[in-house]
Amino acid sequence: MRIALASPPWERVPPPAYGGIEAVVSLLADGLVRRGHDVTLYATGDSLTMARLKWVCPRPLRVANVDQPLPYQLVHTAALLTDADQYDLIHNHCGEFLMAFSRLTRAPMLTTIHGPMHPDTRIIWDHYTGYHNSISTAAHDGFPDVRYLGVVYNGVDVDSFPYSATKDDFLLFLGRISEEKGTHLAIEVAKTTGRRLIIAGKIDRVDREYYERKVAPSIDGTQIMLFGEADADEKRRLFAHAHCLLHPITWPEPFGLVMAEAMACGTPVIAFRRGSVPEVIRDGETGFIVDTLDEMADAISRVDQIDPARCRAHVANLFSADQMIAGYERLYQTVCASALSQRHAP
Repeated sequence: MRIALASPPWERVPPPAYGGIEAVVSLLADGLVRRGHDVTLYATGDSLTMARLKWVCPRPLRVANVDQPLPYQLVHTAALLTDADQYDLIHNHCGEFLMAFSRLTRAPMLTTIHGPMHPDTRIIWDHYTGYHNSISTAAHDGFPDVRYLGVVYNGVDVDSFPYSATKDDFLLFLGRISEEKGTHLAIEVAKTTGRRLIIAGKIDRVDREYYERKVAPSIDGTQIMLFGEADADEKRRLFAHAHCLLHPITWPEPFGLVMAEAMACGTPVIAFRRGSVPEVIRDGETGFIVDTLDEMADAISRVDQIDPARCRAHVANLFSADQMIAGYERLYQTVCASALSQRHAP
């Protein structure tokens, strides 16, 4: 099958550090190539992939620190549309931006939704001619049912994550430092329990004021420590040795790849009951799902009840890269068969 994979130009594929979408796209692109598909990846010029790479932006927009990203996004989209008709299918990971142009190509489009529905994008959905899937059941909430093909969970290359049954005593927060991710709440829990907290994450410009106001004043270098943005190797070491991962999100997160990555290392996760959390964590077996800060603090004292081997097996059983790739292959077949039948319809 000739497949075009469209990745956002904000991060490299795979991302050197933060970048959940790009990590998933990287696994998918290489996995599809290994399975014999002819794959072209539209991403940044510094991307590393087994697929054929096409690019407009030589570097990720976040690194380039551009003031006006729209022109770059438009040209990135135009590059794919120029070639679109030579593909059997376009797999869109750029969201509504590429969906808006679905009528300009004969190639059927599958859009994987990685974020929440925004009311202002309804006009795009009303004119979209392709199909879509979600990365969790919870993530489908608010999106149209028309041409919805179900759930394909994000995949993790489990073998690349080091397993450790022996843990250190620190709590870990890893991800974007922001209100939505609840970094300040992880700090509150650490202070309540008297445990050491390592914060590893990036700070976007839009979150700088939040960081200065709600996070920075608590960083003392002893109990509350700022690690910074962890690269691929560093985050694996942190995941493997943390007592547990704290995931006190304040929004309905569509998947939360860090939860699966931590559990792949045998590290339990304690998270708020929002979004996809009940689908990713098995409460009482691979971590704890809680509703309040007090419950999160109490759960930390029960982490030793969780078997690290069970955490890793859970990810291998439900969120492996192979399962994700096979899931998308099934959707590709459905999309292409439907497109073919429509072309031959009277």
